[in-house]
Amino acid sequence: MNAIYYGFTFTVTPRDPATDMLIAELGYVGFESFVENEEGVIAYIQKQECDDAILEVVYVLNSSEFDIKYTREKIEQVNWNSEWEKNFSPIQVDKKVSIRAPFHKNPNLEYDIIIEPKMSFGTGHHETTHMMVQHLLGLELKGKKTLDMGCGTGILAIFSEMKGAEPIDAIDIDNWCYLNTVENIERNNCQQISVFEGDTNLLKGKKYDVIIANINRNILLNDLDIYGACLRNGGILLLSGFYAEDIPLLDKKAVALDMSLQNQLERNKWVSLRYLKNA
Repeated sequence: MNAIYYGFTFTVTPRDPATDMLIAELGYVGFESFVENEEGVIAYIQKQECDDAILEVVYVLNSSEFDIKYTREKIEQVNWNSEWEKNFSPIQVDKKVSIRAPFHKNPNLEYDIIIEPKMSFGTGHHETTHMMVQHLLGLELKGKKTLDMGCGTGILAIFSEMKGAEPIDAIDIDNWCYLNTVENIERNNCQQISVFEGDTNLLKGKKYDVIIANINRNILLNDLDIYGACLRNGGILLLSGFYAEDIPLLDKKAVALDMSLQNQLERNKWVSLRYLKNA
């Protein structure tokens, strides 16, 4: 029996950067797939995951900077692969990393990541993933034990292996993301990545040299203590999935965990931070 979905059609003015912000927040509250168009985006969510209050926590909908309207309709069946293939374009990060589908031409950059995101979040198009790739480009990862928390499609775990990290744990609480990451690490011939379905309960007793957490502000604030306990002295913590105004809250907690801010990236109001755990 096919799942029943709701399709929310959002009309966004101005379209940029609000559409990207909207997609990210909708992904965090349970929307599974997105189709962008000239007016904004169509977002899909399973009927059983959708309640009347689901949009109340989507910050950008209440922003005075943008005018966002939407309609909702019930959809019996969606051909996700067809929708994705029509709308997913290859991207490049700093002219060094390509993120593309198998049917896209290889641009022959230094790093080439091949994914089929399907319903998972993290195609590389969103600012947070893009900035995390930039952070990883600037790090020496050879032989570093790495965690990709909230791995989505597995892009950041895959890129970490390409940069020499080993071993790597990739964790996501969503079953579809877990399965999609497994598919994508096989697609990229990765040998050093172990994929797990679950949350921070899986981290008990583990230690890492590098922790990547591209999630959202509230989850990061809740889990920073655990990341701090799992990060070795001299280790690197990469955070993203929040706005510039969220930095003071996160930084206060990171400093309390004996971490120092090393670098900050910003892209269309989204922010990514790199911390060093003091020895």
